Amino acid sequence: MSMIPKHLMSEEDIKLQFITPAVTAKWDISKITMETKLTDGKINLKGNFVVREKPKRADYVLYLAPNHPIAIIEAKDNNHSVSHGLQQAMAYAQMLDLPFAFSSNGDGFAEHDFLTGLERQFGLDEFPTEEELIARYKLESGLTPQQEAAQQQPYYSSQNTYPPRYYQRIAINRTVDAIARGQDRLLLVMATGTGKTYTAFQIVYRLLQSGMKRKILYLADRNILVDQSIQQDFAPLEKVTHKINVSKDDPSTITSHQVYFSLYQQLVGDEGEEHFRKLFQPDFFDLIIVDECHRGSAKEESRWRLILEYFKSATQIGMTATPKETKYVSNIHYFGDPIYTYSLKEGVEDGFLAPFKVINITTDIGDGWRPQHGQLDVNGVEIPDRIYTNSDYDYNIIIEDRIQQVASEITRYLKSTDRMAKTIVFCANEDAAERMRQALVNLNADMVKQNPDYVVRITGSDLYGKSKLDYFISVSAPYPVIATTSKLLSTGADCKMTKLIVLDEMIGSMTEFKQIIGRGTRLREKEGKTHFVVMDFRNVSRLFADPDWDGPIEMDDNFDPNRETPPTPPPGPGPDVPPGPPKVKPIVAKDGCKVEIIHKTVS
Repeated sequence: MSMIPKHLMSEEDIKLQFITPAVTAKWDISKITMETKLTDGKINLKGNFVVREKPKRADYVLYLAPNHPIAIIEAKDNNHSVSHGLQQAMAYAQMLDLPFAFSSNGDGFAEHDFLTGLERQFGLDEFPTEEELIARYKLESGLTPQQEAAQQQPYYSSQNTYPPRYYQRIAINRTVDAIARGQDRLLLVMATGTGKTYTAFQIVYRLLQSGMKRKILYLADRNILVDQSIQQDFAPLEKVTHKINVSKDDPSTITSHQVYFSLYQQLVGDEGEEHFRKLFQPDFFDLIIVDECHRGSAKEESRWRLILEYFKSATQIGMTATPKETKYVSNIHYFGDPIYTYSLKEGVEDGFLAPFKVINITTDIGDGWRPQHGQLDVNGVEIPDRIYTNSDYDYNIIIEDRIQQVASEITRYLKSTDRMAKTIVFCANEDAAERMRQALVNLNADMVKQNPDYVVRITGSDLYGKSKLDYFISVSAPYPVIATTSKLLSTGADCKMTKLIVLDEMIGSMTEFKQIIGRGTRLREKEGKTHFVVMDFRNVSRLFADPDWDGPIEMDDNFDPNRETPPTPPPGPGPDVPPGPPKVKPIVAKDGCKVEIIHKTVS
């Protein structure tokens, strides 16, 4: 006789007295987890307060194999009907990619089977046994012996690696499963900061362990990405990894490794030497992973296409944060529809990525500035008379006071929040990045006096700046604090501590914009990074309003797989094209054009 009547029991009591005994009677207790945390809980920004919502938790999860959940049970107290929790259970099951969802109120169970679309209710003592449910799953989903073998493969785990998050697990399981079914072109879309390399590592580890794949090539397009992957996520495989070096590697000895890393530029060579032909037979690799396969132009794309065409017998996985879709370049055409997508929006909702606020700053010359009649620049040259706008400043004309105002706005913001907050300032070009660096140095001389690396320009041609990149990215190194850059940091380099992103360059493409925003989305709560701020001087953040911001990927209907490169535009300025930049950019001195900030909005 229980201590209290059933209808007065709490949900916890109902679980303890009724649901748990009914499930453990049929299932091995080692294959059940309770109160399983699924997400970290979204971070909300209320002014300067940061509040995390409660994480999503599942009452019961049942497993087929380690890291291979198969069903979820949602419990309610006895004042609800048996199936009251079923829709919530179904929502979690869909999120976790599970075939079965159950709910219970302690009187019996309700079941939704995603493989058949059917629902039923049954008594408390009729919960399916482990063998029954697994048999149903195999039958209804038509599992092949290869898929079954692949599913039994465990993930890599150790003291230092965390188990995959739910979306990583889905990405890994779906990929391994598709390869076991014989699919040979796959696309995974995962937002920046959600652990693409870790996911790739677990896929590679399981495919090697199961013997499904033996020789694997991991292609990236930047050295830092390759080194980061080898040292961090792929470290457990260090005995079998090799970084390809075309000048040193010998075709006769290079074949002894299992996981090869390379830059695709290096494998192709500058003059189209196609080094990959000299080093490897076409059937050498049985799996190729292309990291950030959306990169660059049609020209770049044709470079890694050369490699993929040569090793076409290999299974090929494209991984990207932003699938590129234009008339000339289509990942979807090459790799097929994404096997799984985890978007930036979902990452922020689940609390795995940092939320952000946007400060939009308008200057009084944002909409246009026209020089006075016959006005001269600093070199005494007449400034061509036309209306200059945001897309001209720093590109076609340099207005010194504008740079000064942008720099003082950045400084004011840092002074009012945290002067040691890692900041990236995206400028129009390397020259603008240098001018911005100087302006920021002079406005923050007190900080620069303590450490000259408080502000550093980090651009492609700046050797000093490039030597500071690792320190800027580092979680523990305090300096440099502010990096001014043009393109170098927009992709790939993993800046975990960035708290302020300043946009002072024109960005035309959604892909590039997402990449830049992705520089701030990594969370480091222990070190005090819970969110970030985007300060926008060129009204670039209007791109947030674009439905593509994180909506579905759409095929470009004009994409023509047989067309190689974009056609050259006709000569002569077309409509809406300002006349080309003069040979020497006019530089307008401080007193030649005074700039004021007239408007700020925070969203």
